[in-house]
Amino acid sequence: MYLSSLTGIGFLLILFGFVLAVIAMIILAARSSKAPGGGRSAGVLLIGPIPIIFGSDKQSIKIVVILAIVLMLIVLVVMLFPLLVGH
Repeated sequence: MYLSSLTGIGFLLILFGFVLAVIAMIILAARSSKAPGGGRSAGVLLIGPIPIIFGSDKQSIKIVVILAIVLMLIVLVVMLFPLLVGH
């Protein structure tokens, strides 16, 4: 009973995250289309260890790459934490 409720909460949190990301992309796209100079955009798609980087200018790409590296380090620490603690 307890495990299934945690699974359901986890699934709902993941679903909520996807919905929130889609809403944020729609809002940002609407704002950038109204701006006089257009908008800057960049992204990193990680497929396993292979990054696919895209963007509209070099500054945006640098920021997104730095954020992707930080995110990968956080994920690595979280994944290795049980081994480091030793339980």
